[in-house]
Amino acid sequence: MLAPMAELSHRPLRELLENFGGCDFFFTEMISASAFCAGGPFEEWYADAGPKPEKTVYQLVGSEPEKLAAAAFLLDQRECAGIDINMGCSAPAITRTGAGVRWMESPDRAASMISLVRKSVKRRLSVKLRIGLKDDFPYLINFCKRLEGEGVEMITLHPRTAKEKFRRNCRWDYIPALRRELKIPVTGNGDISSAEEMIRRGEQCDAVMIGRLAVRQPWVFARAKELVREEVHAEAQRRGGAEVGKEKKEEEEEGEKRDFSGRFRAEAQGRRGAEVGKGKNEEEEEREEEREVEEEKRKGKEKEEERLVLETWVKFLELLACYQPAEFHISRARRFFHYFCDNLKWGNFLKNQLNREPDLAGIERVWMDYFSEHKGEV
Repeated sequence: MLAPMAELSHRPLRELLENFGGCDFFFTEMISASAFCAGGPFEEWYADAGPKPEKTVYQLVGSEPEKLAAAAFLLDQRECAGIDINMGCSAPAITRTGAGVRWMESPDRAASMISLVRKSVKRRLSVKLRIGLKDDFPYLINFCKRLEGEGVEMITLHPRTAKEKFRRNCRWDYIPALRRELKIPVTGNGDISSAEEMIRRGEQCDAVMIGRLAVRQPWVFARAKELVREEVHAEAQRRGGAEVGKEKKEEEEEGEKRDFSGRFRAEAQGRRGAEVGKGKNEEEEEREEEREVEEEKRKGKEKEEERLVLETWVKFLELLACYQPAEFHISRARRFFHYFCDNLKWGNFLKNQLNREPDLAGIERVWMDYFSEHKGEV
């Protein structure tokens, strides 16, 4: 799943992810319930569920239960995959209004709001939250059970407290522990740095949600699905190989039973010794071939990553110009490239250059200049 991220989880990013494939659900950047109900000038851009509305979940943020319920009702009338309530944002601009993680101060207040929203929507209702305002796991369990009791159908846990932000690693052990306490699915989110880690973390929860990594590597969902297919294929081969080995061993044992003569047994042992020596040489050759294959794979992967980076920055600028208003172009471009430039050796230098540009044309020019000076560098 794609995490809801301000200025990032918009249609251009979803278009990129859908083009690569592998992402099952997209959560939008948070939509202000009060602004949406008031018909704010940019709310329709936030509520654009393309390119796959049936896979897109609208996330709402707000502190007033009535407005959250009203906005949820309006969005639920559109084609979408569900409604999500933000109870995890710890940004001061959000928390000072009583929204985001501030909902976790009072289980009673949060449960009452969820009850109201639940009556307003027919689609899946979910909540994304943190551990809470402090590290209190029993409190978190009780809080989530209250939400479950009011009709929440999925909870996504980002296992940090409100004040921690990214200053410490996520407490991923809380996610399977919370999962054991609830009847509804629990999604894990936070500190996932690769497709391999996404698969490993997925063993601890019902689903995995990623944010920054999906911006840095929009192809990561597709890569994770590819790794799963490769593992399934490898497991099938291992099972097939084990059966062949078993049959070969049975044939050898049967041959030894038929070898009653000491002379023929000695000759057979001599032949087997020669075959073992030959087998060792063959094994060394096979290992060398495997090393060469792995090296070719590594070089191929590097070239593929370079191609992906070169194609993706161009495509993103095209999508940004197509699906976002001009007022959003610079802020969204800077946010995206803040993470995407991590794919480059001199990414921090490029970020600084990009942040000086006032429009998309300037950003494109900086990218072109960078690759003209750093050919073959990713």
